[in-house]
Amino acid sequence: MRLSQREIKDITTMTELLDSCQVIRLALHDEPFPYIVPLSFGWENTDGCLTIYFHCAKQGKKVDLIARNDRVAVEADMLDGYVKTEHGVTADYKSVIAYGHTERVYGEQAVHGIKLLLAHCGIDGYDADKCVMTDAVAVYKVTIDKITGKRRFDNPRV
Repeated sequence: MRLSQREIKDITTMTELLDSCQVIRLALHDEPFPYIVPLSFGWENTDGCLTIYFHCAKQGKKVDLIARNDRVAVEADMLDGYVKTEHGVTADYKSVIAYGHTERVYGEQAVHGIKLLLAHCGIDGYDADKCVMTDAVAVYKVTIDKITGKRRFDNPRV
């Protein structure tokens, strides 16, 4: 990272950012360009292992690309507006970028992933078991191997 003073090193701060985000962006390998898609998601940090869950259709470009190469990048960010500086105007932001491997999950693990997604999205009273049992839904998890965070300002504005 070019400006090390902007780096977020604390995993708690990074996961708080994930809690604040409604959408992540999943980047996949494609030719001739990378493929990136916004997704709703759920996540958990179990014994230092960060896992992100998402759901999608059982068929489509994303599913095909994951089958060819399971290595992905995940991005999440929050923009808190713009701030005047001595040089002009800059964004007041926080972001995380994570790298990992994704795989389709089934059964109880898929139900668990949907429950995390529903909780993160603030959706109450929806049956995760019923969702997983439909013919249309596939559930994937991303096991994070590396995560980095960055922010423009050290202290949040009041």
